[in-house]
Amino acid sequence: MTLRVLFAASECVPLVKTGGLADVAGALPAALRRLNLDVRVLLPGYPPVLAALRERRFLARIEPLAEVPAADLLGAELPDGVPLYVIDCPPLFDRAGGPYQDGGKDWPDNALRFAQLGRVAAWLATEGGVGWRADVLHLNDWHAGLGAAYVRFSPRPAAPVLFTVHNLAFQGLFDASWTARLGLPPAAWSVDGVEFHGKLSFVKAGLQYADAITTGSPSYAREIQTAPLGMGLEGLLFARRAALHGILNGIDTTLWDPKRDPALAAPFDADSLSNKKANKRALQRRFGLREDDATPLFAVVSRLTDQKGVDLIVAVAQELIAAPAQLVVVGTGEPVMEAEFRALAKSHPHAIGVHIGFDESLAHLTEAGADLFLMPSRFEPCGLNQMYSQRYGTVPIVGATGGLLDSVVDCSDATLADGSASGLHVRPIDAAGLRSAIARALALYRTPAQWQRLQRAGMARDFSWDRAAFEYARLYAQISA
Repeated sequence: MTLRVLFAASECVPLVKTGGLADVAGALPAALRRLNLDVRVLLPGYPPVLAALRERRFLARIEPLAEVPAADLLGAELPDGVPLYVIDCPPLFDRAGGPYQDGGKDWPDNALRFAQLGRVAAWLATEGGVGWRADVLHLNDWHAGLGAAYVRFSPRPAAPVLFTVHNLAFQGLFDASWTARLGLPPAAWSVDGVEFHGKLSFVKAGLQYADAITTGSPSYAREIQTAPLGMGLEGLLFARRAALHGILNGIDTTLWDPKRDPALAAPFDADSLSNKKANKRALQRRFGLREDDATPLFAVVSRLTDQKGVDLIVAVAQELIAAPAQLVVVGTGEPVMEAEFRALAKSHPHAIGVHIGFDESLAHLTEAGADLFLMPSRFEPCGLNQMYSQRYGTVPIVGATGGLLDSVVDCSDATLADGSASGLHVRPIDAAGLRSAIARALALYRTPAQWQRLQRAGMARDFSWDRAAFEYARLYAQISA
């Protein structure tokens, strides 16, 4: 029998994206379907999602639950053919602004909005009133986490639940009063339930009630069982360690392919690395930087937050330019960080280029045109840009943590000799550690033969979703047996 899996998430490329979760939701279900699993995606009906659907059909009316309003369930398809369910609930989702925030502030009714996502997911894993019922419910991050509680307290037989933590720093914490308002029974409010230091925690619901828990990398799965990366939940995670699995995420190797990427000035691969220079010059022109093949060009494509260590990049930027080197930054985030990068670009207009905002095409060109990619994250559940960088022959300099440890082989005499080195680790993850890693990278850059070995080793690595999809399929089968 074909296993039926519902993949519930708050965002999914190409319909709506704020971060890596959208990339995972856009690629993993398709990879699972290639393994002959009947995987379907569930998304909230934000305006961009509804507007992008070429065809949609009404499937069911889902009645209100406590203060969670009624919703219509629509059927559609993602552009790659993956079946899609969309929650059409205008009072919660029909609004301008982002999926989670408006003007930098969380929507005040986010508890209701994402309880709706969780309870519709649970409905499809219990009642299945659309002629299809999930055999496995795969909930992603805090936004969908309450679905595990709805399943746990459902009077109906329910599918087993797999909960994926993409970033434990975001926990979905709300006032205790929401517990009853969202239709959860009093039994849910306990230290062994959804209660977390007097708050209702959506992420704890997922961790507490799921049959299996996954993270985006094996190292992150280990790290969150202890402080500080357990974010206060390390005790629960350690207690549930038998159910906790680290599965390294993949990337969409069709979208991220330097041989066929339409955003590039020139296609290239490991056998035509000289063509990468055309992308470097295009990137320099785009930002008004001095066009120079010899000067190393560093890049950042990131949320501009402390987690990503971008303050460390600000701290070393002046020294970087004096090396000499160039720096391109593409991202959005904390206003203070944005202002600091803008100030650097204003002071060094021919050496530093900054684009505040998200631009998918520019992100692709940046990965292709840069020589080195800076990602000194203080913690990183998985990370995707370090994988994109390696695929594009751009050597990553990464914090020695989480998925960065699992996906980038640090350059040493031994790894350079055996051909496995693909980047550089920042140890310790502070300004001094970043300076040291940059110095090592620049020394390698000035030795073209070694540099090309690094580039080609990264480009040869398999970061496709096929490996991860196989591991998820095996875990689905295990919890549904």
